[in-house]
Amino acid sequence: MTQIESPKVVKKKLFSPIWLLPIVALMLGAWLGIKSIKESGVEISIHFPSATGIDVGKTLIKYQGLIVGKVTDVSLDKDLNGVNVKVVMDYRADPFLNENTQFWLVQPKASITGVEGLETLFSGNYIAIQPGDGKSRYNFEAQREAPAITPGSEGIVIELHADKLGSIDVGSSIFYRQIPVGSVVGYRLSGSENVIISAFIQEQYAHLVHTDSHFWNVSGLKIDASLAGVKINTESLASILAGGISFNTGTEIEQAENGDVFTLYADEEQANGGLVFNLHLDQAEDISNNASLMYRGVVVGKVEKVSLTESGVSLQASLEQQYHSLLASDSRFWISGADVSLKGMKHLSRLVTGNVINILPGTATDALPPSFLLEQTPPDLLTQQKLSLTLLSDSHTGMSVGAQVRYKQLPIGTVISSRLSDDFSAVQYQVEILPEFKSLVTQGSYFISEQAIKLDASLDSIKFETRDVTTLLEGAVTLVPSKSKSLAKTGSQFKIYDSIETAQKLFTEQQKIKLVLNSQDGAGLSEGAPIYYKKMQIGRIAKIEWQAATDLFSLNLVIDKQFEQLLQPKTVFWRNDAMSVNASLAGVKIDVAPLAGAIKGSISLGFIDDEIFKSVNISSLSSQTGITINDQLYDNQHLALTQAKPITITLPASAKIEANSPIRFRGHKIGEVKQVKLAKDLSNQIASAYLYGEYATHFSKQNTEYFVVDAQVSLAGIRDVDTLITGAYISVLPGDAESTNNQFEAKLAARYDANTPKDALTFTLIDKQLGSIKVGTPIFFRGIAIGQIDGYNLSKTGQQVLMFAHIRSEYSHLVNTSSQFWDASGIKLEVGIFSGAQIETGSLETLLSGGISVITKDITSNINVISPSSEFMLQNRMKPEWEEWKPAQQ
Repeated sequence: MTQIESPKVVKKKLFSPIWLLPIVALMLGAWLGIKSIKESGVEISIHFPSATGIDVGKTLIKYQGLIVGKVTDVSLDKDLNGVNVKVVMDYRADPFLNENTQFWLVQPKASITGVEGLETLFSGNYIAIQPGDGKSRYNFEAQREAPAITPGSEGIVIELHADKLGSIDVGSSIFYRQIPVGSVVGYRLSGSENVIISAFIQEQYAHLVHTDSHFWNVSGLKIDASLAGVKINTESLASILAGGISFNTGTEIEQAENGDVFTLYADEEQANGGLVFNLHLDQAEDISNNASLMYRGVVVGKVEKVSLTESGVSLQASLEQQYHSLLASDSRFWISGADVSLKGMKHLSRLVTGNVINILPGTATDALPPSFLLEQTPPDLLTQQKLSLTLLSDSHTGMSVGAQVRYKQLPIGTVISSRLSDDFSAVQYQVEILPEFKSLVTQGSYFISEQAIKLDASLDSIKFETRDVTTLLEGAVTLVPSKSKSLAKTGSQFKIYDSIETAQKLFTEQQKIKLVLNSQDGAGLSEGAPIYYKKMQIGRIAKIEWQAATDLFSLNLVIDKQFEQLLQPKTVFWRNDAMSVNASLAGVKIDVAPLAGAIKGSISLGFIDDEIFKSVNISSLSSQTGITINDQLYDNQHLALTQAKPITITLPASAKIEANSPIRFRGHKIGEVKQVKLAKDLSNQIASAYLYGEYATHFSKQNTEYFVVDAQVSLAGIRDVDTLITGAYISVLPGDAESTNNQFEAKLAARYDANTPKDALTFTLIDKQLGSIKVGTPIFFRGIAIGQIDGYNLSKTGQQVLMFAHIRSEYSHLVNTSSQFWDASGIKLEVGIFSGAQIETGSLETLLSGGISVITKDITSNINVISPSSEFMLQNRMKPEWEEWKPAQQ
């Protein structure tokens, strides 16, 4: 039969992939639309005074050479005051279109200062942009000139104030030592009297301008004509044509910043020379403009301006820079002219040049007055008596009679005689100080001998200085006044030093803090060795002396005054090693001292911990501070910070103790040995050691016991096996005496009960001979070690051996007066004719190292307990009946 196939039901798909095409096309179209809108640009409007040089579709907007927009339209504004230029900016420039953003037209411009916008001759005019901050904005007013600092320019802009502009123009160069370092970027009027010039200094030269820098005009030529000749001065050819400004760096204290204001002087002489001040007088018939200011015949300044005031005449004068020290609040001025009399004629040249103004220097330190009085006659001070002084020098300085006494290179006195002192220890110079300078010489002042030729040569540089001919021929001495207000009296004596450095070094040394440390040895130190605090030098060792009475070394330290606060009761000093190596599994650390410390040695300063400080006694150290300081110099930092106490230990000659061996108590390190040497009689060794501060009190008692711990090898094993690697060390048992000591004697072994527990049960075993018993031989109860032999000794008669033993406290109830002890060491062999041979041995341990067994008959009670004086005979073997003893001990 033919089979009829059943129909297949196919479900219709709800979504066909063909629908993805229009969806993708829709998304792509939306993205392109958004992208087109976003990148279509930002339209802004810029107002210009005119459309000259601006072309629609051609004029571009540039920022540092990058095109960021284009002009799309130009139209007149409503008020006919200019044109509105529509610009389409790149969409990426939108964040920079803010309130303080600036636009200006760049086109070729030629002037005497140079050519600007030269690139526009080839590419055409363009509009430049300088982004600014503020709120977003789309309408702008174009700048008529480029801003002071254009994009890409780095530096500072300062303001120069002048009475007139002169030949300065935008673009005029600013020079430093005839090198152009900036330019004038603009100028404007301030009121009706001042001109404000904006100057730009390039970034690499901005550090040359300081708050006290002086600026002056170097435009054109400067001609100075006189009977001596004609002098022509100019900065450069550029400054002749386009004007220029020069400046100096000032005192280099504080650098100038943007917006700082300076005065622009007419010339260099006014900028650098004049300390300007005012003089007042009733009438100016005897003084004219440019009249000279004189001091002892030397021109030190001039009158710059004469003007009338309500009360008389005011003279504006200036002192040259090197003579500024002459002017003080108590300086005096008077008019001086030609002197014609029957006695003779003086200063005849003033009949032609005019009168001059003499100055008498002052010494006051308060502020200058607004104006000084110009007197007609010399002040009475000139007629006062001179101040006579005696100057002392260790050797002849080369000064002759008539040599000058100077202050800031100005003569203030004269040497009138020189001779040796009465005891021939010094050279005395008698000097006279002029009356007007008496107030300069105060108590604490000193004098410096001037050298006509001074050569200072070193690896870094060679410095050569010379003085004037007068110094070379006659010599001179300079006064260095002190801050004291107590004036010197006639006949006072003062010291002459070779140089100001020598004097200051001496005074500095006198101000330093002096300390004395004690050391057991020279510690590898020498005079001049540095003192460090946290690796910074704070002083030095001035002197090292050996004290015969105490066999100690005294180190005289000098600490700088500024570190006085470091000297406290908790302060300690220690010696530094030239090189220290700290090796461990973590790595190797090498610490090398500074070169000065490696050559001369060095010491360091630090502070001990508060807890250690409370537990130790600090010895007194004499110092200028008057505080108590530890006067011990320690060998290293660890000993210092732990306040280690030095002790001396006498050791047997055979002891294997070396330097740096530890001193231990129950395994804990409480000190260390620093040095070991044989005694003079070679019978023993002398060890110099330290106990750490927190343990020194306990282990320096009079009855403290020291003994040597070294490895012991036997059949029973090795005792103190760690000493095979680390070496022998010294162990200690604390004493309980009231008195202390620093000298002790160490034995080769500790006393027999040194390691006996305090709560153990102690007694004595007696035998005819020691046999294989030794210190540490265990005592067994049914095969379990419950105690040991602590020591042994012969009895007073020498017929018996006394063995001192103990039973640990937890097993003390197993032993009483009914107990029996026998030697279980080695092998016991008994041979009989009828019984044959019997061999008896204990455990392997007793076979090798020996042992003692114990068995107890009765139960332990208060009646049969053992006391330290109890004695038992040590049997040679166990008896058979003892095997039946099995008391139930509780």
